[in-house]
Amino acid sequence: MPVNHEERLPILVHLDELRKRLLYSIIALFVAFLVAFQYSEILLNFLQLPLTFSFNIVRQSPYIQILTLPSPTKLIFTAPAEAFWMYMKIGFIGSVFLSLPFIIAQIWLFIAPGLKPKERKYALPFIIGATVMFCLGALFCQFVILPFALRFLLTYQTATLTPLISIGKYVDFVTSFMLAFGLIFELPLVITILSRIGLVTPQFLSRHRKWAILIAFIVAAILTPTPDMFNQCLMAVPILFLYEVGIIMARIFGRKKMVEASAAEEA
Repeated sequence: MPVNHEERLPILVHLDELRKRLLYSIIALFVAFLVAFQYSEILLNFLQLPLTFSFNIVRQSPYIQILTLPSPTKLIFTAPAEAFWMYMKIGFIGSVFLSLPFIIAQIWLFIAPGLKPKERKYALPFIIGATVMFCLGALFCQFVILPFALRFLLTYQTATLTPLISIGKYVDFVTSFMLAFGLIFELPLVITILSRIGLVTPQFLSRHRKWAILIAFIVAAILTPTPDMFNQCLMAVPILFLYEVGIIMARIFGRKKMVEASAAEEA
């Protein structure tokens, strides 16, 4: 059956637009990498904070104490090129955070042609909100989750078991968690957007909460770089909390509110 050229044209236009946005994003990543790589040593010191930084919750004031502890282990490298590739990887992760607002803007520009004029005015809040939530997720992981997880995992040290952690493995572990939590913290924003365009409702999300619990643990099992149940729970619990936050935001900013606002404007 011959394909109509008029039907193929929009697909080709969308593919060309996608290629352009991907190219711009790659260029932004490369430029940001050139900057971040210059500060890779500072970034490495920041990534090592979970080994020496901890929150301590007690019953008397001050209830939350910030503790600085000696590092329980020294990081080593076991291959000649491991330290070099570690700095390259840190530079790339830093470039992701530096270029994140530009990349999110490219995503918005790709989907904007399919939106209504009233919906396009949310471009700036979307870019700012997505960037802030991603960074909050990474910082929450860095200063709350990782110190607790590392302190627990290193308690398995015994007289016959000494932790010798390679710098490459440590950076992989920490950055995987930070990127995963950055993506997880986008959940309330995603739910709000889906609610505004009418794909989901707060009632639907509340009714299927048990499925959300199951999916949260499945996602945590996939994203967690270690197979142990402890770290999976550390990731699944924030997912469920953010899911509930998303339901609240959907009730406040969902389609019903948007319809009411449109009716008020017409009146």
